[in-house]
Amino acid sequence: MDKIDIVYLWVDGADKKWLAEKNKWQTKITGKKPSAIKSDIERYRDNDELKYSLRSLSECAPWINHIYIITGFNQIPKWLKKSNKKITIVPHEKIFPKGALPTFNSSSIEMCIDKIENLSEHFLLTNDDMFFNKPLKPSFFYTKRGQPYIRHVTRHINPRKVGFYLDNISEYRSKLVLSARTIEQIYNRKLYKYAPSHGIDAYLKSSWIECRNHPLIKPTIDKQIFNKFRTKTELQRWIFNLYNIVHKRGKLCRVRPHKSGHNKFFDTIYNAIFWFKTGRSTYACPNVIGHEKSLQRAAIFCINDSESNTPEILTANKQFLQNRFPNKSEFEK
Repeated sequence: MDKIDIVYLWVDGADKKWLAEKNKWQTKITGKKPSAIKSDIERYRDNDELKYSLRSLSECAPWINHIYIITGFNQIPKWLKKSNKKITIVPHEKIFPKGALPTFNSSSIEMCIDKIENLSEHFLLTNDDMFFNKPLKPSFFYTKRGQPYIRHVTRHINPRKVGFYLDNISEYRSKLVLSARTIEQIYNRKLYKYAPSHGIDAYLKSSWIECRNHPLIKPTIDKQIFNKFRTKTELQRWIFNLYNIVHKRGKLCRVRPHKSGHNKFFDTIYNAIFWFKTGRSTYACPNVIGHEKSLQRAAIFCINDSESNTPEILTANKQFLQNRFPNKSEFEK
């Protein structure tokens, strides 16, 4: 295992061109005016998380070989030092097939990651709201044999109860069920009890490509990447982890919830701070305020946005990140 890259997904939801296109396509697909559509603004809102995530990487994981930032609409963070040779901006056009763009669907974007030119065999995948919190070694993500640790929670999902159309469960859980169901149909392995922990995940590009191009998986993904927005009938990137489990290419590592009341795993992920270390986790709080000390033991943490976030919460979260990572990284102007 000579090198490990990392891939970020990023978008500036305040960009007027992007917003106009998003509203246009939502109206076209739903037949409703933008004001009548649930905006999911928290999925796209930028609170400078990427800047602080890169500061955390520089501080805690300087061994990362290369950083790829996937983004669309010619968006580039204003503070980013584009001349830094360790970073590559990956426009959607470079990885999507003709006719699939524009997209506002992170699940579609993730399915195209293997198209990134020069991506290393071992790579990490993360969103901009994930932060390294302690100096970590590659061995936190990969075994000595170079197999990824597959961090998971154990939460049994009965496919018989949720039904074929998955109407009575969340979009997120629906995708997990469909991913597990796909693996079951191909390999006769029932893996519904596993669900992904929320962190920075490790993958093997060769295995990803193999799974992506499996004749019973490829048609679904080929169709999915044309979805402009998320749907309940898509596969989740968890399918690549399940594929590795079946083929014994990864090491399962169970993440346990904290027992202090915040033990809902990731059904209520919004605005969560999450940490795990050697297989243990804490689902700490609904926002940063008042819980700063709980992060001190964290190996990695996440601050998810929420539609209910007030400007005060956003300001407090950003101030916390500034206090935690005050030093500019080599990736900033």
